[in-house]
Amino acid sequence: MYKKIIVVAPHPDDETLGCGGTLLRHIHDGDEVTWLIATEMKTELGFSQVQINQRQEQIQSVAKFYGFHRTLELKFPTTRLDTIPFGDLVQGISDIFQVAQPEVIYLPSRGDVHTDHRLLFDAVVSCTKWFRYPYVKRILAYETLSETDFGVNPDYNGFRPNVYINIEDFIAAKLKVLGFYAGEMGEFPFPRSAEAIAALAKLRGVSAGFKAAEAFMLIKEIL
Repeated sequence: MYKKIIVVAPHPDDETLGCGGTLLRHIHDGDEVTWLIATEMKTELGFSQVQINQRQEQIQSVAKFYGFHRTLELKFPTTRLDTIPFGDLVQGISDIFQVAQPEVIYLPSRGDVHTDHRLLFDAVVSCTKWFRYPYVKRILAYETLSETDFGVNPDYNGFRPNVYINIEDFIAAKLKVLGFYAGEMGEFPFPRSAEAIAALAKLRGVSAGFKAAEAFMLIKEIL
């Protein structure tokens, strides 16, 4: 139904943890998928040049594996979005949206424990008014292991999925992509482990009658 997709990732790996199987399915179906990465490592934040180079190599390898139509980076400081004027964040996303003109947006959950995730959600939603972004038709929030499941804000009702996408044919490839992020993965029961990711896919699948699924909260849809 929709052909232009954008996945907004606070950090590289969020896109795959949250909706890697769904993105692979979109690309398999011939959809145009844009990967927008909001942050980057910087030496002034304490990252070495080796780490920065490794991250760029990871991004290139992941983008090539997926076959994204385009990969774009806002290059804001990682883990420091709260130091950026909110208007600058909104403007950066707006500029990208005017280029990509996405019909479907995948973004992190508002209830995630990581400040970068929460701020990015708010900034993206600010760029979805119908009279300025008429091409946006569907907005879905994804869940990110080690972020969504650790959100304990009592003012937030939690991640309550109401959209399930069958990824039975893509779960193996999703796990393969996560292998590119070796430094972010760990041994079970670490949340970002192959076992935990596969278990979540099975759990979400059980809710929808699939062997593996990814779950989302539908934020908005215009039909």
